[in-house]
Amino acid sequence: MIAYLQRSTSAAPLAVFRIALGLLLFAGTLRFWAKGWIHELYVQPKHFFPFYGFEFVKPLGEYTYILFGICACCALMVALGWHYRMAITGLFLSFTYIELIDKSTYLNHYYFISMICLMMVFLPAHTYYSLDARRVARLSSQTVPLWCLDALKFFICLVYVYAGLAKINSDWLIHAQPLRIWLPAKNDLPLIGPLFNEVWIAYAFSWAGCLYDLAIPFFLLRTRTRPYAYIAVVVFHLLTAVLFPIGMFPYIMIATALIFFSAGFHERILSYLPGLVKGDSTLPGVQGVYHTSTVSSRALPSLFALFLLVQMVMPLRYNLYPGELFWTEQGYRFSWRVMLIEKAGYAQFVVREENGRQVIVDNREFLTPLQEKMMATQPDMILQYAHILRDHFASQGFKSPEVYVDSYVALNGRLGKPLVSSSTDLAREKDSLAHKDWILSLGNEIQGI
Repeated sequence: MIAYLQRSTSAAPLAVFRIALGLLLFAGTLRFWAKGWIHELYVQPKHFFPFYGFEFVKPLGEYTYILFGICACCALMVALGWHYRMAITGLFLSFTYIELIDKSTYLNHYYFISMICLMMVFLPAHTYYSLDARRVARLSSQTVPLWCLDALKFFICLVYVYAGLAKINSDWLIHAQPLRIWLPAKNDLPLIGPLFNEVWIAYAFSWAGCLYDLAIPFFLLRTRTRPYAYIAVVVFHLLTAVLFPIGMFPYIMIATALIFFSAGFHERILSYLPGLVKGDSTLPGVQGVYHTSTVSSRALPSLFALFLLVQMVMPLRYNLYPGELFWTEQGYRFSWRVMLIEKAGYAQFVVREENGRQVIVDNREFLTPLQEKMMATQPDMILQYAHILRDHFASQGFKSPEVYVDSYVALNGRLGKPLVSSSTDLAREKDSLAHKDWILSLGNEIQGI
């Protein structure tokens, strides 16, 4: 292990990774702004759903535009390698803050980007082909510790493998759900559209998706199979981008997979960059060795090992909860379970007072359409919304308001079933990491990992 930690490798792959990450996040932030999603998702809503333990993250109203501006500027600075440490820290903090404002907008790839940015805070990605290396000679280096690249590769492989393992379940492999629901909605695509009405296509996509996620990291790691594996990455993610509205995620995965290629491959990419970041100290052929303090050289690998261990354990926490994971979603987030469930829900809330007075709530008065859609199918959000209603009606003069819900959810094409006990006063329930015993059972209908 000591010998491994002392090994170094070319800094070119890490430089390309930095540039690609910064440019993609810069473009993604501008895209978010241009489509009006900042106002729609973060300014317009009256209420928000914070993540448990992060209730201190508050919406910023119109100041959210400033937050997105900071995020975009930091992303561009990261790509250029200009004041890199400050920029990548700002990018991690601003992007993650945006992600934590409202649970309604949660996507696995937002979490992926946050974790990648966190790792990059501690990696020497600015020592090669960067403005920092050009203006500060002591930062310039053509090599970085080998473990820096391996940590990123391990994390990317981990995401793929867990995504593949999550697909080993009866709904995905035996019933081809939810692709049997989603693919026919794309039957208007030119040429290939009519194929999506065929059931066998849904099965083919389901099995291919599972095998792809489980196998692709190992093919990317092998020199002989890497070019073909990368072609598969590009085809798979571009097809995903065409079929499903998941934003920048396909392009992020296409870009991050480049890190598996050799140093020579990345040097060729860097040779096409404009002269802005090509100072004499970073041109190929100039010798440079990355140096760090003794404390950092020993502590950082240990911290990364701990970080990666946490990422390995987090997806397994669902085993601590009873019931069907896809139904209760206890332990579902932050576990690389991508596109596995299709839920349609209905939730009708009633607020009652001790004297018998009651109000049937119109959810549209409190929530946006997206928030209502997401809330109706996720028990923890139902509880948060019940608390919002409790506090609102208490401020309107209700004494000790009680909140009840009639909720019905259809999971992966099944008939709708009650999700939450209608006899439970949700105003009295507290949110925690413990099992929510007021979630009704789906039954043992889904088998697998």
